[in-house]
Amino acid sequence: MIKPIITTKDAFWQEGSPVEGPADTQLLISDETQQSFRGFGGCFNEIGGAVLQKLSTEKKQEVLSLLFGEEGCGFTMGRLPIGASDYALSWYSYDETDGDYELKDFSIARDRMYLLPYLKDALALCPDMHLFASPWSPPTWMKTKKACNFGRLCDDEKTRKAYAQYFLKYLAAYRKEGVRIEQIHVQNEPVADQKFPSCVWEPSLMRDFIKEDLAPAFRAAGDDTELWFGTINEGSFDRYVNIVLADNQTRACLKGAGFQWAGKYAIARTHQAYPELRLMQTENECGDGENTFEYAEYVASLLFHYLKNGAEAYVYWNMVLPEGGESTWGWKQNAMITILPDSDTYRLNPEFYIMRHFSAFIKPGAVILKAEGGLSPNSICAKNPDGTVVVVAANTLDVVRKADIAYGEKHVTLEMPPHSVLTAQFEA
Repeated sequence: MIKPIITTKDAFWQEGSPVEGPADTQLLISDETQQSFRGFGGCFNEIGGAVLQKLSTEKKQEVLSLLFGEEGCGFTMGRLPIGASDYALSWYSYDETDGDYELKDFSIARDRMYLLPYLKDALALCPDMHLFASPWSPPTWMKTKKACNFGRLCDDEKTRKAYAQYFLKYLAAYRKEGVRIEQIHVQNEPVADQKFPSCVWEPSLMRDFIKEDLAPAFRAAGDDTELWFGTINEGSFDRYVNIVLADNQTRACLKGAGFQWAGKYAIARTHQAYPELRLMQTENECGDGENTFEYAEYVASLLFHYLKNGAEAYVYWNMVLPEGGESTWGWKQNAMITILPDSDTYRLNPEFYIMRHFSAFIKPGAVILKAEGGLSPNSICAKNPDGTVVVVAANTLDVVRKADIAYGEKHVTLEMPPHSVLTAQFEA
């Protein structure tokens, strides 16, 4: 057993030791495998890219290494917005020429300012990063309300065909930048009608657009980018998810489904209904900008939930933000790392350590293992490709707990302080 790492409200990333005496809870790890795990990561957004450019080269490299370096979080997944996300510096798409169905004015020039430099710096540390992308809004002239926020995609053949080509133009433009996107998720939060860039999709339109427009366009272009049903923020399996996935033609076009926010309530039933479908979590819930340890505990519970319900990846939202974490539209949100104003320095927030408890130890290619016992609901177990077995567990109680953790003939008793997260690892 490698010595465990423990994080509490007052002590981040401290080394623990096995203890003697009777345990009050157990975790019994079996060799029964569940899903293969692909990796952890975060989302690239303009506000984060812009604030990173204010740092010196040395400090910026430190931040990126903490996120993507092997000695830091070791992130291997990345999410990109197609056009403006709600953490863009202002709203935009890649073609705002009204009625440009041939997309002659399509351009990703805006992304070369902040987004692509941020991404390429990360790729220098993790060249094999798995990237996926989703739009928050189509070009405004394709919508029922000609604005980035609110509205729906116009449901006519000309618009739908042009929008399918819009995705292909995006992929081709990024390939010219040396960036390969592996997955397209059709719409960020398709039931969110928000004041930030958004677009509501009825499940019937989502279903039909995928099978009648998007997948045929990709096949005709010879583009093998994976199409995913995401990013789902609807908690009802019956009212949304199953309407799309129960259609055999649509499901045959999809490699997987991505879930975030209220989508967490639908992932378990999706996994039960379609066990062959790959699943992932696509956006960590973002808090209120206070970056408290209490919210970080909640994030740990989200990680346990998604990984226990078939997710092959877990993706943080804004990895880096300026102090306050405020969006262009006024919502303050949490970040793993806060860049402090006018000081060429940064602060590691509690959620940095929580993510690192998982991502630094559970490696791409790991398999999630089934476990039982009183600690099981607040833990995840994984077997890495090198044979090491990792346990990440949380004590959510106000009292110290002694946990007996057993894997085959190996076992250890560990003391977990009140409100703590612990990572332990059995050697192969």
